[in-house]
Amino acid sequence: MRMSDRPGTVVFAYSEVGHRCLKTLMDLGADIRGVLTYEDDKSENTWFKSVKELALAGGVPVFTPASPGDPPAVELVKNLKPEVIFSFYYRDMIPKAILYLPRLGAFNMHGSLLPRYRGRACVNWAIIHGETETGATLHWMTARPDEGDIVDQERVPITESDTALDVMLKVADAAGRVLARSLPLIEAGEAPRIPQDHSKATYFGRRRPEDGLIDWSAPARNICNLVRAVTRPYPGAFTFLDGRKVFIWKATPLDEETGATPGRVVSWEPLVIAAGKGAVKVEDWSQGLTKD
Repeated sequence: MRMSDRPGTVVFAYSEVGHRCLKTLMDLGADIRGVLTYEDDKSENTWFKSVKELALAGGVPVFTPASPGDPPAVELVKNLKPEVIFSFYYRDMIPKAILYLPRLGAFNMHGSLLPRYRGRACVNWAIIHGETETGATLHWMTARPDEGDIVDQERVPITESDTALDVMLKVADAAGRVLARSLPLIEAGEAPRIPQDHSKATYFGRRRPEDGLIDWSAPARNICNLVRAVTRPYPGAFTFLDGRKVFIWKATPLDEETGATPGRVVSWEPLVIAAGKGAVKVEDWSQGLTKD
């Protein structure tokens, strides 16, 4: 297939998965007519590479509309005449006025093994729930988030020591491979449509910094799952010791019962805190700036 024969593609992308998938498309010579993304926010803890910088370095037009549903943004995409649309960790829902423009379809890369963990913060939620695997799923986009037929997916393991960042990087790797496998089929109009089993679907919403508050009545393993799910570069799990806010960045569950009330410090060196079942050995922590 010659370059001039490639279907025109419009990409909505952000974050590490967005960067990895955009680079995959560029490396494979896709005819990318425009990339819609967000302005890089210097005040945000952006641990991932810039989609905007990658696109500009490759000579791809970049647009940063306030909302993809605004009439100027819709008109912009229409003028690009997309035959394929991809969404790679773009933060906003793609409106219907754009979704059904491309003749070959609109596709989204999601960071879980759909139909499980639909919604936001899917990697973080999977770790919180103690999952031993997750994955990357490329699916047809519909008006309802993460419900469309599956094109392809790939599993990735979650070890007991993996943080959300570790898993996110594995998911980004898998996403690039899934996209590379699927692109020829999509461009040929032969993308698979594997229906999701909606009876097995789970959905979770976005997480906020305040959701990192530790419930010491929970089992130690659950608490440690929360810690590694929201540790750096995320806002962190926190508790209050002597009225002072303390962030816990790394912790290990201990099976032995201490007999102490959950949340009570049973040792300072090392720092061990009683849980509802077992105890938590705190290996990395920092003090907050405010008292409760």
